[in-house]
Amino acid sequence: MAARPLITVYNDKNEPSGTNITLPAVFRAPIRPDIVNFVHFEMKKNSRQPYAVSKKAGHQTSAESWGTGRAVARIPRVRGGGTHRSGQAAFGNMCRGGRMFAPTKTWRRWHRKINVNQKRYAICSAIAATGIPSLVMAKGHKIEEIPEVPLVISDKIEEYKKTKEAVGLLRRFKAWNDIAKVYASKRFRPGKGKMRNRRRIQKRGPLVIYNQDNGICRSFRNIPGITLINVSRLNLLKIAPGGHVGRFCIWTESAFKKLDSLYGTWRKESKDKNNYNLPMTKMTNSDLSRLLKSDEIQKVLRAPKRDNKRHVLKKNPLKNMHVMLKLNPYSAVAKRNAIITNEARRKARQEAIAKRRGVK
Repeated sequence: MAARPLITVYNDKNEPSGTNITLPAVFRAPIRPDIVNFVHFEMKKNSRQPYAVSKKAGHQTSAESWGTGRAVARIPRVRGGGTHRSGQAAFGNMCRGGRMFAPTKTWRRWHRKINVNQKRYAICSAIAATGIPSLVMAKGHKIEEIPEVPLVISDKIEEYKKTKEAVGLLRRFKAWNDIAKVYASKRFRPGKGKMRNRRRIQKRGPLVIYNQDNGICRSFRNIPGITLINVSRLNLLKIAPGGHVGRFCIWTESAFKKLDSLYGTWRKESKDKNNYNLPMTKMTNSDLSRLLKSDEIQKVLRAPKRDNKRHVLKKNPLKNMHVMLKLNPYSAVAKRNAIITNEARRKARQEAIAKRRGVK
């Protein structure tokens, strides 16, 4: 959770303007990466184009089975003679030049409906994550030198019309490091996408969120990695690209102030969304170690048992002499007497046999 109650507004010279804004309540919404990831991928499915193989593929030949009795499989075979193709198996998915198994059709269920409340929960979580520096840095953004997260700049930048002005602004706020990362990441796409008009790929840079476009889109649009979006039309695909929370966002002052009216504050419902308020956290404190060490939990726990007796494997006294001696100390004497008796009987038996045989 973002802990600071006040956010400083900076002018376009990277100096505090003297205005402070209370952190919008949406930045204290619960961060649920699982919901963000699910909604993101359901939304991505809605931009797919249907595809299918040709309905006639693999069946554009006259082929008929030879039937039984010719010691070959009953798969349909191409007619005619005088060429390698005649007599070859056709139509089946196991045949060269045959159709695929279960040919794809265009009437697959390509698109997905997503619950409105689920989409709103995902957007709130994604916005809240943009206010936590550790999550933004974990996503790969270079924000070590920027003055504050979330970064709020006065509305003067909405009137910028030249790319030179936008570049100067990013350099003054030390946000150009993130753009330099984008320049360094430009590379060719691995795989078949190179053939499909998407040869080059690059990383994402900052997301600039504005309230009114008085030229800001023209000034920022030619900088690689930058994405521009109106605060009233926030899109999860832009705030959490790839389904991963923590994108680096640059807010204009009026856009930042508008968040409370858009999403509500728990005390007040949203003004723009009918009967909607922010999602509540399941736990007021999610720090598990702190919870376990709290007085309320510690006083109802029993004291730890220190005198742990180790369980000893029980051994069979009939097979283990040491255990038998503990149970019956006389067993050693009895065993020795049995050995001596057996030895005496063996000698007596051998002498008797030798005497009968007349062997001395």
